[in-house]
Amino acid sequence: MYKYKTRGVCASYIQFELTEDKRVKNVSFYGGCNGNLKAISKLVDGMKAEDVIRILKGNTCGFKSTSCADQLALAIEEAISKS
Repeated sequence: MYKYKTRGVCASYIQFELTEDKRVKNVSFYGGCNGNLKAISKLVDGMKAEDVIRILKGNTCGFKSTSCADQLALAIEEAISKS
């Protein structure tokens, strides 16, 4: 289980699993827009990490330079680099 402290978004951190074959599982956001973040978690469950990164990296939220989705992509990149 990976835990990532977010920056610049309403969610305070993200937890998720990364399987041996680099698939994202059991994503949980703590704080933030509950409905939207539950939807993101369901949509990415079981996806290849590289696909999640490709789709979500760079997404912004309003005037912010990041978003919870972008932060998830960054968290997955960090997890891959540490594995």
